[in-house]
Amino acid sequence: MLMIPAKLRPGDTIAVFSPSSPATATAAARYRRGKEYLEAKGFRFLEGSLTGRRDFYRSGTIRERAEEFNALVRDPNVRCIMAAIGGNNSNSLLPYLEYEGLCKDPKIIVGYSDVTALLLGIYAQTGLTTYYGPAVVASFGEFPPFVDETYTYFTDIVTERLTLPHTLPTPPQWTDEFIDWNSQDKAKKGRVNALLTLHPGAATGTLIGGNLNTMQGIWGTKYFPEITDGTILMIEDSLKDAATVERSFSLLKCAGVFERISGLILGKHENFDDMGTGRQPYEILQEVMGDVDFPVLAEFDCCHTHPMLTVPIGAKVRLDADAQTVTLLEE
Repeated sequence: MLMIPAKLRPGDTIAVFSPSSPATATAAARYRRGKEYLEAKGFRFLEGSLTGRRDFYRSGTIRERAEEFNALVRDPNVRCIMAAIGGNNSNSLLPYLEYEGLCKDPKIIVGYSDVTALLLGIYAQTGLTTYYGPAVVASFGEFPPFVDETYTYFTDIVTERLTLPHTLPTPPQWTDEFIDWNSQDKAKKGRVNALLTLHPGAATGTLIGGNLNTMQGIWGTKYFPEITDGTILMIEDSLKDAATVERSFSLLKCAGVFERISGLILGKHENFDDMGTGRQPYEILQEVMGDVDFPVLAEFDCCHTHPMLTVPIGAKVRLDADAQTVTLLEE
């Protein structure tokens, strides 16, 4: 049975956790900017136990990272647990999370990229709606105007002002400009936004998705939600090359995913390396998929680019590739 956490209210506590990369230590200035941004919006802010810590490529040992998260689950004052950033090893935590605690006190769990493993794993194990959306360092450490748009899209979904049905907006501009976080002191340059219809049609179903590269770390396990005829699959990736993207899309083909889903949403790809092909990820996807009979919408904005939409995993949505819209019908 689907569980929906209580909506976020002014004065509620947002807690940060570091499930993989030690970004609160390696990008301390950006972390402080994100923390101060959320505090300025009227939220209390609680730092997880690994804030400012690092263990080489990660924030702490597997057990330390799991306990940081579990401690926030047990804290009744925490209403939203937000990742600092992603990384590569969030899937290591899944056997050690306190799922029963989340069932007793459902909270908003939000993050993206490598945090996909936790969002999907928690949803699969508990039925709790989780949120593919912003992270403290990566998203709220950004500069205006993109940080403000990301914040609006986040609060549109997780606060009491959400009314259904709700059509997710298409941001007027987007960016994947690279500026080193430790030297960035200004806004990134925006580009005019446009979505792409790869296959026409419309479908209604349960949204399952996140970072495709991360999904491969839990594929075929009990932490990966079942993909059925009623699934609207959302996938995105970042900093990959054409060969890697083809391999990832081909996993979906070989696993029969394209034979089961009702619709597909492909997010923008941050700083894609086309390896001299001149081809974009959506063109590689078209080649791998072949002829399909479901709607496919590409260049969606719930991904590694700015600004970022927030999407509830497990929600009932309507994908209309002709109108280029994704509408939340039920959480």
